[in-house]
Amino acid sequence: MWTPVGRGRWHGRALTVWAAAAAHRGLLEPRPTPTREAAAKSRTLDRLYSSADRKEKIDLSRFSVENIRNFSIIAHVDHGKSTLADRLLELTGTIDKTKNNKQVLDKLQVERERGITVKAQTASLFYNCEGKQYLLNLIDTPGHVDFSYEVSRSLSACQGVLLVVDANEGIQAQTVANFFLAFEAQLSIIPVINKVDLKNADPERVEKQIEKVFDIPSDECIKISAKLGTNVERVLQAVIERIPPPKVHRKNPLKALVFDSTFDQYRGVIANVALFDGVVSKGDKIVSAHTKKTYEVNEVGVLNPNEQPAHKLYAGQVGYLIAGMKDVTEAQIGDTLYLHKQPVEPLPGFKSAKPMVFAGMYPIDQSEYNNLKSAVEKLTINDSSVTVHRDSSLALGAGWRLGFLGLLHMEVFNQRLEQEYNASVILTTPTVPYKAVLSSAKLIKEYREKEITIINPAQFPDKSKVTEYLEPVVLGTIITPDEYTGKVMMLCQARRAVQKNMMYIDQNRVMLKYLFPLNEIVVDFYDSLKSLSSGYARDKAHSVGKAICERLKDSLPRQLFEIAIQAAVGSKIIARETVKAYRKNVLAKCYGGDITRKMKLLKRQAEGKKKLRKIGNIEVPKDAFIKVLKTQCDK
Repeated sequence: MWTPVGRGRWHGRALTVWAAAAAHRGLLEPRPTPTREAAAKSRTLDRLYSSADRKEKIDLSRFSVENIRNFSIIAHVDHGKSTLADRLLELTGTIDKTKNNKQVLDKLQVERERGITVKAQTASLFYNCEGKQYLLNLIDTPGHVDFSYEVSRSLSACQGVLLVVDANEGIQAQTVANFFLAFEAQLSIIPVINKVDLKNADPERVEKQIEKVFDIPSDECIKISAKLGTNVERVLQAVIERIPPPKVHRKNPLKALVFDSTFDQYRGVIANVALFDGVVSKGDKIVSAHTKKTYEVNEVGVLNPNEQPAHKLYAGQVGYLIAGMKDVTEAQIGDTLYLHKQPVEPLPGFKSAKPMVFAGMYPIDQSEYNNLKSAVEKLTINDSSVTVHRDSSLALGAGWRLGFLGLLHMEVFNQRLEQEYNASVILTTPTVPYKAVLSSAKLIKEYREKEITIINPAQFPDKSKVTEYLEPVVLGTIITPDEYTGKVMMLCQARRAVQKNMMYIDQNRVMLKYLFPLNEIVVDFYDSLKSLSSGYARDKAHSVGKAICERLKDSLPRQLFEIAIQAAVGSKIIARETVKAYRKNVLAKCYGGDITRKMKLLKRQAEGKKKLRKIGNIEVPKDAFIKVLKTQCDK
């Protein structure tokens, strides 16, 4: 902004044009002075627009491999992982200590609303211990079983874990599952007993559980209160003492593992990488072992917990890398990155996640199909455990058949679509995959294999053409107080489960292991387990079919003819409801008279409706399908 000599102050865009012309005519001084307002505004804009560009790059070369520790925090849901992560961030000076520090690493809106971690988050901490500066790379992981794939991916970038156990609740099912993930990965395990400040806390009992179930000596347990910060510094010391540094070679060619990624609409894919060998810096040309495409590195850095650019990333370190990957299909979780013309043996990567629940997803309006497609592709970059297959429905139009790791995983994915991409969708009732061994030579030729996997109920082959059906089963662990053991066992038997093991982990708690048919537990088993209700019938086909027919009856508009709604298993009808026809009163004008006249009119009306049933078409509104697909009636 400029001030013309001998004139009033002008502001706004029009001044720019005037200034150019005035300068040409010599009306402006050679070195114009900004106004006070202009100077203030300029300083504000300068701070806003250049704060990211001027962020000082950190030098990570000062951290030798011996002074690096990579670890994850694992636990059952609500045992205090994220709270412990907050205290560790505060102790190392990564974030300021304030009362507002609650689940700092839970960045998603869905995590804040539900109070759970659904996405593993990374943070690099700088910690001084006994005169040495250490780089601690922390990964906070989810605790729910539906997000165990996040945990297994995170462990690939670590050499140790903090196994957090609630001092009140003790060992729970996901504590066991996450322990074995770390144990199979041969990681160092540090048991941490949290919430010792609670009134009913019993850390000594939990110590005995840990020793009995995991064979970890009780004297290795660290008792803390993450909420109050009690004894948390001892956790950092244990990380340095008990977790080994990564075994890497910085002089070897670059070998980096992509263990997570996010999508930014301006910068493209931001890959979270763990460097196993070599060094990478801005300007390097790297190659994806999966796609064989070459990229130029635009930025590298660490998460602190926000992005902090660095000059270089070195072997043994965990950070992020931006290399202009604009297509969402280019960033593959488990991919290996290496320098151009310096190929290396790709890292093993990850086992593909096995979807346990399938559901159809369709846009509410088909005109939104392309926008929804883009949103699904971008979100699956961030959540690679979701499988996507194109699908179509006569009623709902074009869509997808999506595979999830569980029901909560499906709900969170849907919620993230709505919150992050403003997408409204129709989700069908979740189902599980089945396998069928075909007996029909025609079908074997059509599918090109004898055993097929069915993820869509509409594609279920007739039993006359199948030798046998196979259903998925899971090994489930239930930990319960011993007074509920009988009711829990009755519930499991009602769900066709087979008991595999039973063990008392202490005087009051029992650990049961059952082999469950997945279809029996996928929707409402957890709620039933919590309420300890029993008496479910084993054959639910009739009740489910009847409920669907009743919902459809209430949703379909009445016609001039009767509509029969039937539920069938194969060729057997198991439930039926009828939508009554609209009926004109044809006897309204008959005042007295012979009965045969009235019968004649009624017979003619019945014949007309019979004919109409043969030629009439029923247009089922979309909202009727939405109502039917709901798990429960809105009554």
